[in-house]
Amino acid sequence: MEKTLYERLGGAEAIRKLANDIAENHMANPLIKTRFDIVEDMDKTKELVFQFICAGTGGPQAYTGRDMLTAHTGMNISEQEFIAVVDDILKAMDKNNLGEAEKKDMLAIGYSLKDEIIRV
Repeated sequence: MEKTLYERLGGAEAIRKLANDIAENHMANPLIKTRFDIVEDMDKTKELVFQFICAGTGGPQAYTGRDMLTAHTGMNISEQEFIAVVDDILKAMDKNNLGEAEKKDMLAIGYSLKDEIIRV
């Protein structure tokens, strides 16, 4: 039986590190960091990123955050900001030594959500 993306990413411990690295990349990225300056509880945000990745890749964790459309409505996120987020995810995946197949699968998930994020 083929492994889930969750398993291929390394399970909960590895995904928690990946989620933290993604959030740190976002906060350092000059194109999008102002979006994160208003976040009051970055630990909670990192936990939601962790849950989102786990739930979306076949893990047992439940995602307790808002759906993507609700979370991004009114933010008017540009295509350039969306690409910056994707680049941050890929950078974190490189840092965590994840393979090309895993990157492609994560990109597919990200791009499947773009209509719920960009210019809504």
